[in-house]
Amino acid sequence: MTHHPASPLFPAFPHADQLHHQARLHEAMQRVFDSGRLILGAEVSAFESEFATFLGVKHVVGVGSGTDAIEVMLRALGIGPGSRVVVPAFAPSAVASGVMRSGAEVVFADIDKDTFTLCPDSLDNLLRSPVGRGVKAALVVHLYGHPADWLNLQRVANEHGITLLEDCAQAHGAKWHGRMTGTLGKMAAFSFYPTKNLAACGDAGAVATDDRELAERLRLIRQYGWRERQVSAIHGVNSRLDELQAALLRAKLPWLRESVNQRRRLAALYDARLGSNRRLTTPPVRGGCEHAFHQYVVRCERRDTLLRHLENAGIPVAVHYPVPLHQQPAFGANSTFPTAEAAAETVLSLPLHPHLSEEAVNAVCEVIETLPPSC
Repeated sequence: MTHHPASPLFPAFPHADQLHHQARLHEAMQRVFDSGRLILGAEVSAFESEFATFLGVKHVVGVGSGTDAIEVMLRALGIGPGSRVVVPAFAPSAVASGVMRSGAEVVFADIDKDTFTLCPDSLDNLLRSPVGRGVKAALVVHLYGHPADWLNLQRVANEHGITLLEDCAQAHGAKWHGRMTGTLGKMAAFSFYPTKNLAACGDAGAVATDDRELAERLRLIRQYGWRERQVSAIHGVNSRLDELQAALLRAKLPWLRESVNQRRRLAALYDARLGSNRRLTTPPVRGGCEHAFHQYVVRCERRDTLLRHLENAGIPVAVHYPVPLHQQPAFGANSTFPTAEAAAETVLSLPLHPHLSEEAVNAVCEVIETLPPSC
């Protein structure tokens, strides 16, 4: 069975999402153009309020990107030069970049072997070591949309007196014991990059928090530190969610819950078809968690063989992520993180988004089942 990647069976995301919301997006754009207000106006305020309601948090502050959200979040806490921030060794490079832009030093801990999220034991060991001196916070990444082991991470953080922050770039709509990701830590960074579960049509981001004073500080920092125009009260940056992206996000937000549920339905179909396949491991979901399935990621010891087999059949697959952060030149660390390194060698993302059909998922599974026994 051969499928060309551009065939109707595998519509590209985010283009399929844009087509689905096309009329609402056009209406939102026209509303902004008619208003004449392009920066920090009514659309941004409305989106911040609506997304805060969706999450169940008191404050959302829109910024220019998810990477900016990490930087601004750390700046608001006074974490910068002379401080260290822990991030998982297996995560998008933007996570480490955002920390470094704050001036803080990035240090790494290993991940949980099943969910790819920050490992509480590894965090504890790091904080007890010399590297742990100067650590002020840990940035917990809910990778692929699976909530991290928050209870045990919070226990470790409390014991060592550090702050837990969330990176929810891939976890819009995920839940931990009934609570939305983005409401668990002191603050949470979101990205609305065009491939995310809630996607803008360009770069966009936000920070969520229940702390009113931190929210006010975030708003200062995102626009030059201005309390009044042209007068910087503190050192700030230029990171504003613009009116156009806010309006587009508002157009899509009412459908976010259903689109995440559709991701879960397709993931369940993959589970049913592939759960007994001895060549790969389907993604487990920790008890009490609701996975947002930004990606459906399997593990396979002969990953590259499976990848080529799927690509040859025209199935659009990807590796998220091929090089752990501690092995990348920009962030290189003199440490090894065996679980992160093993993940980078074995993970494979299968096609999954809310505009994919059950027929497409079944076609992927059929191709996987035709992999020759000798491979």
